[in-house]
Amino acid sequence: MAEEVRITPEFPGSEHEVVRELRSRFGADTLVFQATVDRLPTLWVQRSQLIDVLKFLRHVPQPYSMLYDLSGVDERLRQHRNGLPAADFTVFYHLLSIERNSDVRIKVALSSEDLHLPTATGIWPNANWYEREVWDLLGIVFDGHPLLTRILLPPTWTGHPLRKDYPARATEFDPFMLNAAKQDLEQEALLFKPEQWGMTKGNATEDFMFLNLGPNHPSAHGAFRIVVQLDGEEIVDCVPDIGYHHRGAEKMAERQTWHSFIPYTDRIDYLGGVMNNLPYVLAVEKLAGIEVPDRVKTIRVMLAEFFRISSHLLFLGTYIQDVGGMTPIFFMFTDRMKAFDVIEAITGFRMHPAWYRIGGVAHDLPRGWDKLVREFVDWMPKRLDEYEKAAMKNSILIGRTRHVAQYDKEQALAWGVTGPGLRATGVNFDLRKARPYSGYENFDFDVPLAQNGDAYDRGMLRLEEMRQSLRIIRQCLDNMPEGPYKADHPLTCPPPKERTLKDIETLITHFLSVSWGPVMPAGESCQMIEATKGINSYYVTSDHSTMSYRTRIRTPSYPHLQQIPSVIRGSMVPDLIALLASIDFVMADVDR
Repeated sequence: MAEEVRITPEFPGSEHEVVRELRSRFGADTLVFQATVDRLPTLWVQRSQLIDVLKFLRHVPQPYSMLYDLSGVDERLRQHRNGLPAADFTVFYHLLSIERNSDVRIKVALSSEDLHLPTATGIWPNANWYEREVWDLLGIVFDGHPLLTRILLPPTWTGHPLRKDYPARATEFDPFMLNAAKQDLEQEALLFKPEQWGMTKGNATEDFMFLNLGPNHPSAHGAFRIVVQLDGEEIVDCVPDIGYHHRGAEKMAERQTWHSFIPYTDRIDYLGGVMNNLPYVLAVEKLAGIEVPDRVKTIRVMLAEFFRISSHLLFLGTYIQDVGGMTPIFFMFTDRMKAFDVIEAITGFRMHPAWYRIGGVAHDLPRGWDKLVREFVDWMPKRLDEYEKAAMKNSILIGRTRHVAQYDKEQALAWGVTGPGLRATGVNFDLRKARPYSGYENFDFDVPLAQNGDAYDRGMLRLEEMRQSLRIIRQCLDNMPEGPYKADHPLTCPPPKERTLKDIETLITHFLSVSWGPVMPAGESCQMIEATKGINSYYVTSDHSTMSYRTRIRTPSYPHLQQIPSVIRGSMVPDLIALLASIDFVMADVDR
């Protein structure tokens, strides 16, 4: 190990309560503190201590009850590590405490000759998929894992793509060939074998039925496959199978400039539009030390809430359709088009504007934007009232969803559930209130809550969230600040064209930004936001380059799908469809 970094008050976050607790329990000499730009308490621990540290944090008073994220980094080409422990690879655990409204990041250094860690599945059940993903993409083995297999890549894949020695461009690979023998091999690999998943084919008197749902099925909401083990109509168990939509977004981030990666973020939750840009640009702005003008913050909030409404409208329509109501989805798609009309008038695009920029937005609000926004926020509330009366209070929908697919607060936290899925269990945790960003602290709105944690509550919450989004948008409309639409900073998007014609320094900055892209200071920064489907975050690592060294994209839909078997066992097949409808997931948000 490298020389220890002492924990002293001059490091932001080093005197955080959780740091003191860990020092008291495990000793300061065994912990290495890392100062990060995001000021999130970050501690390196020895591999032999890892499980004890994680268990301590899981059960400490006001516990870190959620494993929010778990991933890794190939450190072998990183130049600016600033005295951190020697490591070829790093695995990090991002833990979240609702009671403290606080996070902690635990890191473990590994040598390339010994890529082994003990599994954390005995502490948090949702560690299962995260550990499989780290093995799949980085080749790190988690000893004791119940089933360490590929999860995002096909079972026949060779290599681990997030390693730095793995090619990032198609031109670096041999030409792809698919002959008859290889095609047969790939088809054979897709066959579901129950015994590989710890399932029995039957009991003493009869065989179970295995129902394959997807990967292309309307109720699966995308390229998602779930194999259901049935005893008659009762679901004994099921296996969610993901990865059909995997495009390697985190790998692509290592080969794009900081600016040119913004359009890729739009395609993560492809229903979230600019909501996907927000955590990325905020994380990069932290790295660069950029403070954006108040006008930029308000514009960003307004457009983000427009996309929350458009996403929730699609959810509500398909949710009702999945439980048998056909008519509402046509009205909701019509309403969604009206929201897109406003979005297009402001940004120039509809679903994927890629409109936010590092330090601002692409251009200022156009003339007449306020009239369009006012017409929408005046018109939409009556439509939501109609949907509640005609659809959500329909006795058939209530019968199909109330007390169906229920889970409580403890289960939600254990599986990493965030957003409306968590708030439906009564947990009042919305990042816009708990940890305001982009000026959300200046807005007056309520956080809708429910108590049953069932499929019905998850639907009603999103209906109420649209009402609150309308309140926020109206406040943006009535209180839009004057000022510039981008920060005056050399690492932002290119400066205004008129300035480049007046002074040579601005012209040089413009030239470098367009041709090479900005060089971000070395460091690490994470930004979490309350996205359309739960908490979304970007954790970016800069090695003082024009491109990201590592970009970790944590999406809400990923843990939500992992929770399905624990919720649906013992239920009926129609209940599974209601559960899938109520989750509100997008497969690009899962697979990235």
